[in-house]
Amino acid sequence: MSEYFLGVDGGQSGTTAMIGDEAGRIIGWASAGPCNHVAAAEAKAKFLRVMQECLSHAASQACMEADGKRWKFAAACLGMSGGPADKSALLHELIEAEHLIVTHDGAVALAGATSGEPGIAVIGGTGSIAFAQNARGETASAGGWGYMFGDEGGAFDIVRQALRAVLREHEGWGGRTALTPALLEAAGTANANELLHLFYKPEWPRHRVAGLAQVVNQIAEDGDPIAVGVLQHGAQELTLLAGSVRRQLWREGEPARIAWIGGVFNSAILLERFRALVSLEENTTCAAPDHGPAEGALLLAYRAAGIRGVQIVEKPGSPR
Repeated sequence: MSEYFLGVDGGQSGTTAMIGDEAGRIIGWASAGPCNHVAAAEAKAKFLRVMQECLSHAASQACMEADGKRWKFAAACLGMSGGPADKSALLHELIEAEHLIVTHDGAVALAGATSGEPGIAVIGGTGSIAFAQNARGETASAGGWGYMFGDEGGAFDIVRQALRAVLREHEGWGGRTALTPALLEAAGTANANELLHLFYKPEWPRHRVAGLAQVVNQIAEDGDPIAVGVLQHGAQELTLLAGSVRRQLWREGEPARIAWIGGVFNSAILLERFRALVSLEENTTCAAPDHGPAEGALLLAYRAAGIRGVQIVEKPGSPR
């Protein structure tokens, strides 16, 4: 009987599941909505619904049938934004695995970015975090404190900073910016006050607000200096996260690899500034990730089963 391996990346913006066979070939994959950071009353139901949908579609591609209500895997690794503490027990309702790892999203992102080798992953999605592991196996993280007290440089924070610029213009103590008409139009609001209150409403959850970071980037590319400043400030915050974990784990001058991950790095302005800042550190290599976080989770699942040296083989069209 064939053995199956599962890797899952559960982020604030979406959830991706990948199923691999014994040879490292991805034979099933699927994406669904975010499964984290919801109100307590609906958290369990939403988490199980999203995970059920994602696993069901991936298993269907892999021609894999559930045993009752659960799918059986030789090993499974799931990286979850917000941490694993409240999700491990729920996952046992859906997954049966000889080796089951439930960890945070930084760990799977790093594993994918460096193909399991030492390095630093700086993640800028809806939120932000840096996670690192050195050659001695030591790990450290910085950031990831959520939208109220952290997530600097993430997409939600970029929109928050842009909204602050709009509000300052509205009140007469900030400069004129093309962000104002662009964000008002994108949200379908008449003025800055209406825009602010709209973002407090349930129909505008964090990942939807974060999606407006693309508008901020477009205005920056059109040359608006305030929008450019918002993106460059975000790059600086992400650089500080990288520097924090580097100081914790690497000696001064010791070579380190940094990989950028997440949608905010689709901004050429932000990425250029980030690369320029991190390269100021001696012996630093900065590059795009080898694989996505879901592939990283799958790689960790293989390792949990004692299978090392496997090369993830992606099928055309599989999500990154």
